[in-house]
Amino acid sequence: MTNINAITPPTPGSSIPTPDYKTTTPPYNTPATANPPKETPLFSPTLISPQVTAELPQDYTIRPIRRSDFHRGYLDVLRVLTTVGDINEEQWNARFDWICSRNDEYYLLVICDGEGRVVGTGSLIVERKFIHSLGLVGHIEDIAVEKNQQGKRLGLRIIQALDYVAERVGCYKTILDCSEVNEGFYIKCGFKRAGLEMAHYY
Repeated sequence: MTNINAITPPTPGSSIPTPDYKTTTPPYNTPATANPPKETPLFSPTLISPQVTAELPQDYTIRPIRRSDFHRGYLDVLRVLTTVGDINEEQWNARFDWICSRNDEYYLLVICDGEGRVVGTGSLIVERKFIHSLGLVGHIEDIAVEKNQQGKRLGLRIIQALDYVAERVGCYKTILDCSEVNEGFYIKCGFKRAGLEMAHYY
């Protein structure tokens, strides 16, 4: 596996005001919103890139994950990527509520087709460091697209959207792991080879 790393520093002099998410927690992602209504998004939809939204296929949408996505095929999309297990709705809700309680650490988003079904997903997990003046590092994980939706550049849009979120919340770089066969795809997304991944499975 190849470890891919991209540095996405905030753009100096940008005309778009960027909230200081290092000290300010988005209203959609705080302990106060634990046990949210089914249609409450995990994080503020204002963090979704307008450019990515505009470049989706007609009638497709990209948005933060919701509790109700259990019924829209979210777990089935993840099964394209790896083993998921037999997760019931109660277990889903418990994990969703836990993620909601983790302040501004988790940013899971989905792409839905014109019928509202989840057809793609990806995650950004924000790690807090002592280095780089208490810097933030974004980890992009679990990029998955339904098999019959592949070829529509949905994977690219998910990566672009997560990278946008990482920059907006103040990360000084984003990191992801991929197989060598997919290295070219991530290079096109703006990432570059930066070492070798090591793993110890339990």
